[in-house]
Amino acid sequence: MKAKAKHRGFKAVQAEIAKKQGISKERAGAILAASARKASPAAIKANPRLKKISGVVKKKSQSKK
Repeated sequence: MKAKAKHRGFKAVQAEIAKKQGISKERAGAILAASARKASPAAIKANPRLKKISGVVKKKSQSKK
């Protein structure tokens, strides 16, 4: 079985978005984080590093006592 290729990382993708769209890296980071928050559970399972971005993993409600 072929090994999976490593992901480029948040900062590399952020720089790529900034360059393609001609925007600041800060704004590109916001775009990237927003798309990470929209990621499906299958995508998060495939790339667990997405959990490091705030708002990606919803915490279970603690209403049970």
